[in-house]
Amino acid sequence: MNRLAIFDCDGTLVDSSATIYAAVTEAFAEHGLAVPPLNESRRVIGLSLIEAMAALIPEASGDVHARLTETYKAKFFAARAEGRVEEPLFDGIVELLDALEADGWRLAVATGKSARGLQYCLENHGLTRRFISLQTADLHPSKPHPSMVLQAMADAGARPEMTVVIGDTSFDMGMARAAGATGIGAGWGYHDAHELLDAGAAAVADHPLDALAVIERAKEKLYG
Repeated sequence: MNRLAIFDCDGTLVDSSATIYAAVTEAFAEHGLAVPPLNESRRVIGLSLIEAMAALIPEASGDVHARLTETYKAKFFAARAEGRVEEPLFDGIVELLDALEADGWRLAVATGKSARGLQYCLENHGLTRRFISLQTADLHPSKPHPSMVLQAMADAGARPEMTVVIGDTSFDMGMARAAGATGIGAGWGYHDAHELLDAGAAAVADHPLDALAVIERAKEKLYG
């Protein structure tokens, strides 16, 4: 049976918070709403867009959340067309992917991005061909629902006990737990380590290259 490492994207593979916050700021301002602080916006990264908007402004109606979602998409697409999207890879990510592949792991992505957004991001970094399964928010319920992990495992021919999910939010860890996989917290991302552990992470790595040792320990514990 194959071993599978599933990565979140925003906050795990790439640092996209500045670009996301710029689009949030423009969307809220266009609707005459108070712009949420950066730290609050970072905390909802990883959710599907409409769930993120609902979390940022829970007192508003579903119609407001839907309009904000559409405006956010328009602002983000405009930023991409104007070359203002910045989604740099975190230092050490390429080396982590290299090491996992060399050790025989299959790789996948499960993200709150749309398929179009993920494709653009991965192509920009030359990473598309490295992942055998790409699961996105427009194909599945929002995290922490396990649907994305379950589909990635089906694509890879992997069982839950042979699967790790590397992500930076409690949503990722909840998703991993719901699917029966092992969650590894990406401590370099947007949620604190204690939140990741409370949400079910087996361990938290402070840096992408630290994740190698964490995954190896998890592998020994789970697979013998």
